[in-house]
Formats: sequence, C-alpha cells, structure tokens
Amino acid sequence: MSDKIRVGIVGYGNVGRGVETALRQNPDMELVAVFTRRAPETVAIKTETAKVVHMDHIESYKDAIDIVILCGGSATDLPVQGPEMARLFNTIDSFDTHARIPEYHTVVEEAAKAAGHTSVISVGWDPGLFSMIRMMSGAFLPMGEDYTFWGKGVSQGHSDAIRRVNGVKNGIQYTVPVEEAITQVRNAENPALSTRQKHTRECFVVAEEGANLSQIEKDIKEMPNYFSDYDTTVHFISEEELKANHNKMPHGGFVFRTGVTGDNEEHKQIIEFSLKLDSNPEFTAQVLVAYARAAVRMNKEGNTGAKTVFDVPLSYLSPKSSAELIKNLL
Repeated sequence: MSDKIRVGIVGYGNVGRGVETALRQNPDMELVAVFTRRAPETVAIKTETAKVVHMDHIESYKDAIDIVILCGGSATDLPVQGPEMARLFNTIDSFDTHARIPEYHTVVEEAAKAAGHTSVISVGWDPGLFSMIRMMSGAFLPMGEDYTFWGKGVSQGHSDAIRRVNGVKNGIQYTVPVEEAITQVRNAENPALSTRQKHTRECFVVAEEGANLSQIEKDIKEMPNYFSDYDTTVHFISEEELKANHNKMPHGGFVFRTGVTGDNEEHKQIIEFSLKLDSNPEFTAQVLVAYARAAVRMNKEGNTGAKTVFDVPLSYLSPKSSAELIKNLL
C-alpha cells in the first residue's frame, strides 16, 4: 500500500492544471482524481494513473482520497464548495475575497469540525504568504505601519469576477501599483495611503455581441469588494486581441512594514518581502500543494476544523524531517 498522500483536484482551470503539475514535483503525493462539472470525457489531464470524474460522484471517493484541493473561483464557486467539500474531505482552498474571509472561515469551520476534517482556507500568496509576513512583521515592529502592493499582474479573482458580469464574453484584469506610493514607503515616509492611492485596476473585456458596453463598464466599476474602491479603466477589445496580447498570467507584489525602535524611537526599520511571478496560478498551486501536506498531517494529529496560514506550523509544509530542517536550514 502506498504511503503517499492521495489528492483530489476539484476544478480543472488554470489553478487546477497548476496543482497537477505541482504534484509531479512532490514525490510524497499522488493525484487520484480530477473532479469536474464538465463532461469527464472532454477533460484531458496529464496524469495517466488518475481519473477524471464528474462532481456528482465525488462522494464515492471519500475513502480513496486524503485531501481535495479546491481550485474554483472565489466569487461563486468556493462559497458553496468550501463547506460542502469540508463535510466530505480534508480540504485546501485559495478563497481570496479578503472582506469575506471571516464569514467564510465560520461556515467552513462548522462543516469541517462536525465531520472531523481539517480545512485550510485562503491559501496562496495573498491571502497566504503575504498574510504571514504582515503578521510576523507586526509582531517584530509593533511601532509601525503595514503596506501591501500587488502587481503589476493578472488577478485571477478579479478576472473571474468581471467574466461573470452580464454581457461579458471574456476578460482579464491587471492590478497596477502606484509607483509614487511604493517610493514613499521605501523612503520610510510612512504615507497615509487610501486604497485608491495605492493601486489602479485595468480591465480588458470582450463583450457579447450586442451587449450594452456602458452598462458593462458601470457594473464592473461599481462592483463592491473588487472595483468600487479603485480607479478602474475598462478597455473593450476583440477575442483575438485578448488571446494574442493577454495570454500570460504574471503577478507579484510587495509587503512592507516600516517601524521604529530605540529609546527615543530614533531608528527606522523597514521589512520588505516581494514576489515576482511568471505564472500566478502555477505559483498559487505550489503553495496549495504544500499546505495540503500540512493539513493531512494536522488531521492525523486530531487538529480539525477551519485553519488559516496563521495556524499551520511551518515545518508541516515540508516533506523533510524536523532533523533535516534543523541541520540544513536553521
């Protein structure tokens, strides 16, 4: 019998494909099945030993899978799938609507706890790694300010949100940090920045034939939690232009903590953590896979319910033993 962690993928979009690739780089894990709402015969995966299964049959895999990685969007998929899947399996997801994470945590906690499962929510790089840096930096520099900048890059959650607007056929959204704001933070000027002063949002939209363009633009710009607090530009383009010029998914960003130390608070201290990613979904997938390993380990120890990156011991992310980590990395 294999000692490998048996994994299921729910949803086979950009993140789902990234998870499949990531699993091949982690020898202690194996893909058992990809679960989809599409007709299984229309979904071609790369892992010959795994199956493609319709979501209607996922419950029959309860004893064949140690954890499922939820790869749907945060707008409509995960709010439903998160608690549903937590009743059946240990789960990992990348729910990234920051304003709704507390309520999402509550419903997943209730489902996972009742079933004896472990569900790590909002995993990725923000929320996720950036959240960890903000938490640690605040602990190290209690007298200070946090600053987070994203981009320039494609936001999967925001792109998914605009594609769900009535009349939109396809679309992509770029988050763009305001350079002047970053410079002020790096210079330890501690600027008081509004949401609007830190980023702009740029949308490239392919509209359905005959759609009301002005209504689409209005619906996007006024969307709460996504665009209403930002200066947003909407460009209407053709499907051909979208495929030719917007087919990559780069992203990245910066987390800063600027603080002061000393008896007279005379010394300025700056913590900066940054990511530059060629592929946002593939990197997110790698983080999801590492946390899947941790969740299975936590569940075996009886640590159940909804968890975040704040609750997971760092060493649980690694396939290496504690002795190896101490010897090689400490």
